[in-house]
Amino acid sequence: MAVTLPDYSGTGFKFSGATLGSVVSALLPYVYVFAGLALLIMLIWGGITLMTAAGDPGKTKDGYGKITAGLIGFAIIFVAYFVAQILEVVLMIKIL
Repeated sequence: MAVTLPDYSGTGFKFSGATLGSVVSALLPYVYVFAGLALLIMLIWGGITLMTAAGDPGKTKDGYGKITAGLIGFAIIFVAYFVAQILEVVLMIKIL
């Protein structure tokens, strides 16, 4: 199934013959790249916060919280992808 590119000749975006599934499938790789970059930024930010905490329990807790939030967010996206893959096999439909 080919995804058609938007037609910029008029106002707004026009997808000729594209379904919601094909648009989501076309955007999905970018979601994973964004999730990976967000994880990297959260890990670096949390690590810097931990390094500059200087023993302050509040800053240390904040640093661990940023790292934990980044990992949990990435895990949610990662698990959602595999749930969609499992649903494709079980229900025999094409989701992604």
